[in-house]
Amino acid sequence: MSRIGKKPVTLPKGVKVTVTGSEAVVEGAKGKLSCPIPKGITLDIQADSVNLTRANDEAQTRAYHGLTRALLGNAVTGVTEGWKKELDIVGVGYKAAMDGAKLKLELGYSHPINYEAPEGIQMAVEKATHIVVTGIDRQLVGQVAADIRKFRKPEPYKGKGVMYTGEVIRRKAGKTGK
Repeated sequence: MSRIGKKPVTLPKGVKVTVTGSEAVVEGAKGKLSCPIPKGITLDIQADSVNLTRANDEAQTRAYHGLTRALLGNAVTGVTEGWKKELDIVGVGYKAAMDGAKLKLELGYSHPINYEAPEGIQMAVEKATHIVVTGIDRQLVGQVAADIRKFRKPEPYKGKGVMYTGEVIRRKAGKTGK
């Protein structure tokens, strides 16, 4: 039995899970998310928890068992608390600012980069070098943070670039002289 799949998903107050066809819809205070349910996985919804069971012990069904439970747990957390990723900008002259709903980044290129977040994602610039990405969909929050980081990845010699808060960049020694 899958260690993750056999754990029940606890539902906090105000969260409702409904199954429609091959997807589960999770509704909470912050919004509504849908989670796909693969063939062979069934949901048993109680008042305060959801249990997942699988139809057989095939390798693919076992893999889907844990995956579905993790996705459902992430959806429940998203509609109650939300997800957040923080990014830091390191480098002389590198900065970020909000231009209405768009994020304006100056990362050492000859032009500023304007990034518009997808629907359901909020971005905030707390300092000129600190960006916070929030939303209810964990995958989408992570993807937006990765897209912003991709504009100027941290380089190993001086450590300049856009990095996640707390990320450790392995530094390399530069060339030595004579």
